[in-house]
Amino acid sequence: MRELRALAPVADAPMTSPSKLSIEHLSVKFGQVVALNDVSLQVNEGEFVSILGASGCGKSTLFNAVSGLLRATSGKIKLDGRDVSNRPGEVGYMLQKDLMLPWRTVRGNITLAASLTRGATKEDQAEAEKLATRYGLGEFLNHYPHALSGGMRQRVAMMRTIAAGRQVMLLDEPFGALDAQTRFSMQQWLLQVWKDLGRTILFVTHDVDEAIFLADRIVVMTPRPGRIGEVVQVGLPRPRSLEDLTTEAFTALKRQIMARLYHDEQTAGAAK
Repeated sequence: MRELRALAPVADAPMTSPSKLSIEHLSVKFGQVVALNDVSLQVNEGEFVSILGASGCGKSTLFNAVSGLLRATSGKIKLDGRDVSNRPGEVGYMLQKDLMLPWRTVRGNITLAASLTRGATKEDQAEAEKLATRYGLGEFLNHYPHALSGGMRQRVAMMRTIAAGRQVMLLDEPFGALDAQTRFSMQQWLLQVWKDLGRTILFVTHDVDEAIFLADRIVVMTPRPGRIGEVVQVGLPRPRSLEDLTTEAFTALKRQIMARLYHDEQTAGAAK
């Protein structure tokens, strides 16, 4: 019984400053199927939050609702205190697939949002060049996607999301299709970009190690209907490196999160 009490859901930590992003009692139903059930989460400006959970727990549904691409059944989404529920374009959104347009160069893909909304200006082009140069792709600005590696394509997709100018970025398993070595390299690269630009990031992953390595907090979602089962404060010092993956603190966090995921899976299985 002691272990089960330790695994009980914990409330999100109270915030000492106004939230950048506020998800309030969000629920999503598809017919009779409840995908998300009363999800509430406060995210501070500049915070990095990882979201973990089993397949089908509603992680992508949550992102689709926050981005305004999916109309929630109930609840609100607030950005800097403004109600942005059901309003697309208020946050940046990057999917696992890079979705690069093969007929556009790296420069053209980075400036895609500007091209589709108001037409890419000289300033947009200069910003694309600045981003690409700053983050290791300056010499590839005129290359097409077929000439890039998987990691390079993901970098371009990230730059495209950054160039859209949104301060809150939703990253839905962006490194899931990469090999282990490239994936770790991209994780380190992402942390550097995040540090440089000060964006607020919500990051969906199935990888517990990845969630811990990247995040300030980890949101563990329960099997469907998706709810927040636990919010874990990571508390590891930054900057983080490969050595952090083998520390006692890292291992203890992983054990705690794995126990939560296993407990939720067993509870969901017993309820069927």
